[in-house]
Amino acid sequence: MSSERNERKERDERSGARAGASPVSLTEALGSFDAVWSPRIVTAVNDYDVRVAKVEGEHLWHVHDHTDEFFLVLDGELSIGLREPGGERTVVLPKGSVFTVPRGIEHKPVAPTGASLLLFEPSGTLSVGDRHDEIPDHVDVTTGHALG
Repeated sequence: MSSERNERKERDERSGARAGASPVSLTEALGSFDAVWSPRIVTAVNDYDVRVAKVEGEHLWHVHDHTDEFFLVLDGELSIGLREPGGERTVVLPKGSVFTVPRGIEHKPVAPTGASLLLFEPSGTLSVGDRHDEIPDHVDVTTGHALG
């Protein structure tokens, strides 16, 4: 078996994305952990992870050089500060909203009162991007944790 196939098999086993897998309740997945800014992989779609995360307070300014980052707010409200070529702005995402941060754009998610998110990004993408500010203690540097 090729190295690429082995890596995919391992990722699929971590995420439950394999033949005979059961549906995943996002409510149950979010209820299975308490850590904030520490995403969990709920499944995989091709070479992408579908992750859920609980967030509260500020993340950090960071950039994903080679990939966009998709946010879906499942509960609460999320603000994302963006440093774009034309200047800075903030987008506010209430429950049920989606937003994609384009690759190469510095951004900082913030949820003062907490939020639950679904994220969709290539497997192996670090939660703090490729370039970032100093990492605060409450932010987990991870490519996503398995549920359970």
